[in-house]
Amino acid sequence: MKRTLKQLALIAVALGLGACGEPKASVEELMNPETCLQCHPKHYKEWSGSMHAYAADDPVFIAMNKRGQRETNGALGSFCINCHAPLAVKLGLTTDGLNVADLPKWAKGVTCYYCHNAKSVNDTHNNPIELFNDDMMRGGLQFPVASPAHDSGYSELVDADNPKSSGLCGSCHDIVTPKNVHLERTFAEYQTTIFADPKPQQHLTCGQCHMIANDDVIASGNGINAPVRQLGRREHTFAGVDVALTPWPEMAEQRAAIDRDLKGVVAAKLCVLPNNGGEITLRLDNIGAGHMFPSGAAHDRRAWVELIAYDAANQVLFQSGVVPADKDPEEIGDPNLFAMWDKTFKADNSPAEFFWDVDRYESLLLKPAVTLDINDPRYDHATTHAYPIGAARTQVAKVTAVVKLRPMPLHTLNALVASDGLPASAVSNMPTFELEGTKLTWTPATAVNLCTN
Repeated sequence: MKRTLKQLALIAVALGLGACGEPKASVEELMNPETCLQCHPKHYKEWSGSMHAYAADDPVFIAMNKRGQRETNGALGSFCINCHAPLAVKLGLTTDGLNVADLPKWAKGVTCYYCHNAKSVNDTHNNPIELFNDDMMRGGLQFPVASPAHDSGYSELVDADNPKSSGLCGSCHDIVTPKNVHLERTFAEYQTTIFADPKPQQHLTCGQCHMIANDDVIASGNGINAPVRQLGRREHTFAGVDVALTPWPEMAEQRAAIDRDLKGVVAAKLCVLPNNGGEITLRLDNIGAGHMFPSGAAHDRRAWVELIAYDAANQVLFQSGVVPADKDPEEIGDPNLFAMWDKTFKADNSPAEFFWDVDRYESLLLKPAVTLDINDPRYDHATTHAYPIGAARTQVAKVTAVVKLRPMPLHTLNALVASDGLPASAVSNMPTFELEGTKLTWTPATAVNLCTN
């Protein structure tokens, strides 16, 4: 009797794992990432600590989905879980994600099989990916070494050097809500930039930035004689800005990758000007991101500038963006705050806390580079913010500035703690990153034309 794919998936755990050798692994075995571990240990190790692996175990997702299902009377359906455990949805193991605790481990998160068995991308958002549902694993190498564990093939969709691969990534990282609000727009943003231009000298795919290439073998194990590929193995940490908030593999490595990738994203220039009784300007230029900064769930992101001016006695003359660890930047009542996130509103124009309530947004994000033509008015896409410090420039002995980034606001997390079972530790574990490349110190002695960059 021919089994359905769902039936095959349900017996995968009982069947156990296929070995890196004969006989070849079955479809249901290939769905289990631990099968991949045997021949691809480096890929697996990196993936195991990624937000792709954590997606359905993330307590913020679990609490958010629980609240959303309750407040919409179940209308959210598979909207959230379709991205956080897409294989489970396709196999019929869940319809709304409320049973995520009961899902088998191999069906949680964005798995190896889900990307490497992708057949087509049928839209630009909300995970429109179709699978082959076969026993071939497809990679980014044109001529893969034969594997004893599975059939091997090439796919443009997972070849980070192929422009089509951005469509695979982007279709999951653009989200249009049930209210038809394009709330997460990373792929749409990317498509407007110089990095999406087909000219080879400037084109960069999502994978070329977020999956750094290394000289390495792709697979190793019984019966495999794979050569070292020059820049052939792609890092599978998928670093962005979100992190695991509960114990999880590779936590230190994941945070180090985030710090590394954020370091050169934004360029900063700090000037102390003599006009208007003293004024400080800070210019931020999104030079390294192929999308807005910040991006993704920009309504949840909190990026801001901390700027402090001191006199010769090291006393504070002026400060902005000095946010206590237990507060969000919008809570400090700072009229000079240099803020970078999406402000969201309900239909009555009151602030919207959760995505299912959002009817519109106002974007405060840093724009990406969209042209290399210096005569195009869009060429200079930087944002400059002025701070009226109310003191003469001659009084200012030092100014420090840095861009800070928190993946989610604490007030949203606290709301989920209060009502939907989010562990309180998730709030205290939420990091605040400092973009190393934006750390500036201005002094009269070191300034060039009154500016530091």
